[in-house]
Amino acid sequence: MNTTTPPLATLGTTPASHGLKSHPLNITPDQIRQYKEEGYFLLPGVLPPDHLELLRSQADFAIRRTDQEMDKLGTDVWGINHRGKRYFVSKVFEDQPVLRQFLFSDLMASITKAVLGPDVWLFWEQYVIKCADKGMKFSWHQDSGYVHHNSPAYLTCWITLDDVTEENGTVYLLPYRRSGIRSWVKHQKDPVSNDLVGYFGSDRGIPVIVPAGSIACFSSYVFHSSGANTTSKMRRIYLAQYADSLIQVEDGSQPWNFDEPFLKDGKLVARL
Repeated sequence: MNTTTPPLATLGTTPASHGLKSHPLNITPDQIRQYKEEGYFLLPGVLPPDHLELLRSQADFAIRRTDQEMDKLGTDVWGINHRGKRYFVSKVFEDQPVLRQFLFSDLMASITKAVLGPDVWLFWEQYVIKCADKGMKFSWHQDSGYVHHNSPAYLTCWITLDDVTEENGTVYLLPYRRSGIRSWVKHQKDPVSNDLVGYFGSDRGIPVIVPAGSIACFSSYVFHSSGANTTSKMRRIYLAQYADSLIQVEDGSQPWNFDEPFLKDGKLVARL
């Protein structure tokens, strides 16, 4: 077990001023139609270089923060994190607020408003990283499968920080017409990986093969999985998820995750 992770204060640096440029996108009617009918659409190579640089700059911090937490717990497996294999690191923007400039950028506003409408809330964010040579696969699931059964569908933006291929563990999407499912499905926990699994069919889905700086936009009801990373380099993803209303716990007593509005009547209300 690795016990040499440095103190958190030394793990990463936040750029003093990143100043992301305004970069709204034109989301087409055909893309919105595909999202409604199939549950997804792709935006290859849309991130400007400064957006990509910012997201990459915090990936090592995310890994080291998780390694340190596992050091404290005396384990190499923490939830669905497996040390040196794969990482799901959330709430990084709370430690590194410079990420807010991307999460609440004009670029993300144009995507979320086109898909969700004029009112948008940030639901979740996390880094999803598969390490070189031994990055584990991730089982078939809906993102909503990790939330309660009454949760509404929300938007997942799967943002590539590296070129993604089948060899380095890209995501496979199962469109609505192939799964036949457009609603929440109860998932089962895999006792070995701790993954929640909701699809057990033979359809391998559609591999997303796009360059770094691309975004796969898909509904939280779309089944997806990813393969192992068998290459000599990491495969890094930043995940930003948004909803058209505040998603709460099942009894409605508190927010499920974040409670921060992004857009109200199409206008920015989030702090940058």
